[in-house]
Amino acid sequence: MIKIMVFFLNISYIHRREGRDNLELTSLRRAMRQNLLRCAQHFLWVSAVIFGVSGLSVRAEEPSAVAPVETPTAASVAASVVVSEESPVAEFVGAEACAACHGDVVESFKGARHGKMLPKHKGIEFEKACETCHGPGSLHAGAGGDKTDPGFNTVKTFKKLDTAAISNACMACHKDAERTHWSGSSHDRANVSCLSCHSLHNAKGHGDLVAKNTSETCYVCHKDVKAQMRRSAHMPVEEGKMDCNSCHNPHGTSTPKLVNAPNTNQLCYQCHQDKRGPFLWEHVPVRENCSTCHHPHGSHHDKMLVAKQPFLCQRCHAYTRHPGTLYDGGDVTAQRSQIFGQSCYSCHSSIHGSNHPAGKALAR
Repeated sequence: MIKIMVFFLNISYIHRREGRDNLELTSLRRAMRQNLLRCAQHFLWVSAVIFGVSGLSVRAEEPSAVAPVETPTAASVAASVVVSEESPVAEFVGAEACAACHGDVVESFKGARHGKMLPKHKGIEFEKACETCHGPGSLHAGAGGDKTDPGFNTVKTFKKLDTAAISNACMACHKDAERTHWSGSSHDRANVSCLSCHSLHNAKGHGDLVAKNTSETCYVCHKDVKAQMRRSAHMPVEEGKMDCNSCHNPHGTSTPKLVNAPNTNQLCYQCHQDKRGPFLWEHVPVRENCSTCHHPHGSHHDKMLVAKQPFLCQRCHAYTRHPGTLYDGGDVTAQRSQIFGQSCYSCHSSIHGSNHPAGKALAR
């Protein structure tokens, strides 16, 4: 290594002496060649020593003999395989087998809506009706009522399923346009399942409802709406002229409040066509939303208003010509005409809009 360093020093020395006497430069070049030869000899000698030692160490670590590789035989392979017994697969046994234990349920289902509709609309004979929803029942029947038998729980028991599993089972057949928006609807998000409102075996109302009619079924949860329907001014639900489904789709819609229309006004216009317009003179709150002035379920005020006139009108018209102050107790004591009778409506009778050329104030 020292010789190599000397070599590079000689090169640098040559560069520094460049341009001097030619004779001296020639002698230096001769000395450089001699140094190069000596460095090469030393390098070859050191390399031979290093590789010779490493070769000896590798040979010392080599095993004296290679262990023989055993070839696996068929017997050894067979011995290493663990044969597992397959679980029995449930098969369809028919409604007659179900009737052996659940005779009363099977007989009542024959007269139920689904018991009649499955053969008629789905082409499923009654013998397969039970297992269409509950799954193959051979293992369950074979358990003979023994709940400790693994086969006893191989059929679907809807009381034990979560709401999503129940709804998915029903949607296998009832997937139509009316139920397109069920997934993610307000009822679905509230963990309401199909069996919360319907019962296949113990239905009490039309549509396999758990109550005698649609409204009573809805009232099970919506008790506040039930109280509103008992108010003096209400929708004719109690009289049987309409029900909750007249305005709402409980299976989901793309609109708020499960409304059966693009918006509230379009829903109201289905019955109140005279309020649709178009009008020459519009009443802006009417055009925006009917529920601005009316309560959709019921009210203690005339025409299902959310407040009594003139206080309802003065929620917007607080500063008008006659007068600009709110009506208060003094006006009631004085028996002002604006308080009693029709109030604002006495003059502004076309409150929903007017087509009269002079109907700017909705008075004609």
